Amino acid sequence: MAVLFKEQTKAALETLLFVASEPLTVQTLARIVEADLDDVTELLQELAEEYEKRPGGLKIMETAGTWQMSTKPEYAPYVERLYRKSATGLSRAAVETLAIIAYRQPITKTELELIRGVKVDSPISTLLEKNLIEEKGRREGPGRPILFGTTREFLKHFGLKDLSELPPLEEFLVEELEQAEE
Repeated sequence: MAVLFKEQTKAALETLLFVASEPLTVQTLARIVEADLDDVTELLQELAEEYEKRPGGLKIMETAGTWQMSTKPEYAPYVERLYRKSATGLSRAAVETLAIIAYRQPITKTELELIRGVKVDSPISTLLEKNLIEEKGRREGPGRPILFGTTREFLKHFGLKDLSELPPLEEFLVEELEQAEE
């Protein structure tokens, strides 16, 4: 790819990510800029690295096979102040339920209730409504209970490329023990 064409294509990709209200697939971007999938993927990775290295509040990230421009997590408090709502807009019960689903998926409602020790109907309804979880199928066995798992929106909301980027569960346990000791 010629240097001038490469820089123009990279600038076009940056522009598309900036104006898009939703994450875009490599296929969509390649079609718009009229370039090969491999070239577009390479340019997106270069852009992501450039944004990561430079000072500023934005980043370019891949989430579940799509690309988007997003704010860096450390600037989330400012965005929250702008929109006057919490980071997730979720109750503590919904956050706890979502965390269990994220780490244990696919999981049934009964399994969630056993772990939390309380009913989870309301948190599940909220999480489904906010498109942070979805039905992933049904477990074999009596009653064929619904299995829940996280969505692409969950990854986007928390700035994750995929579930492997979830922090290790041990970090939360250590933090919880430290808070309990104080």
